[in-house]
Amino acid sequence: MNETNFRYNDIINLPRHTSKTRPHMSGHDRAAQFMPFAALTGFGAIINETSRLTVKKHELSEEEFRLLNERLNSIIEHISEKPRVSVTYFTKDERKAGGRYETFSGNVRRVDTFTKELIFADKFKIQIEDILLIEIN
Repeated sequence: MNETNFRYNDIINLPRHTSKTRPHMSGHDRAAQFMPFAALTGFGAIINETSRLTVKKHELSEEEFRLLNERLNSIIEHISEKPRVSVTYFTKDERKAGGRYETFSGNVRRVDTFTKELIFADKFKIQIEDILLIEIN
């Protein structure tokens, strides 16, 4: 037996104290008393948001604009075939300046010239002004 246990032999086997007015606290609740205190609650989320990167929307050159129009016209000509395309487009960030580029692949159902949208068979819509690149598969 080590010296520490020997020092507390007089109390080690005593019955646990119980209160007559308060219920026994669970081990989980007792442990919660010793959890570290987060004085700056939410500060981590702010740091993560600040460090999240966004990009500026790319302005199309004349050549890129011409190529995009050719591909849109080709899609319109073959719309009855529901051509499969991959579209890289800009999505504006809701919280800060800029956004990000995403790519979506699917079959085009129609090109709406009134709302200026590319509408896919699964009803996903992309604004034509946000399109950077179209690849016809």
